[in-house]
Amino acid sequence: MYTNILVPVSFDEERDAAQAVKVAQTLAGDGAKITLFHVIEQIPAYALTQVSQGYLDTAKTAVQEGLGRLAAGADNIETAIVEGHAGRALLDFAREKAMDCIVVASHRPGLQDYFLGSTASHVVRHASCSVHVLR
Repeated sequence: MYTNILVPVSFDEERDAAQAVKVAQTLAGDGAKITLFHVIEQIPAYALTQVSQGYLDTAKTAVQEGLGRLAAGADNIETAIVEGHAGRALLDFAREKAMDCIVVASHRPGLQDYFLGSTASHVVRHASCSVHVLR
């Protein structure tokens, strides 16, 4: 069983974050810690003038509320929110925090994923720990 599990959470409808949390709980050993993790993508500089002043604070609050709902009732779950590129930030966080497992929900790949790549495929290819991908 794993002791330090990272569950990246995307609030897209195609991904079942609640199921990822259940799987992480199943994989967790005694005394394990689970971290629900969300990356807020950085807004390109050219688009910043089109975004309201409090956008980032509002987004962080909404994400924290969503993560809180997923963690409700579990005493071994923490949350973390960072800004950056999803795949890179996730892998950097996993390395820094010595995660031994990543449980990531994925969607069925479409044509755009073959050209651009998805976060899940990036994590599977580059993670230095075990990765469980859920569909």
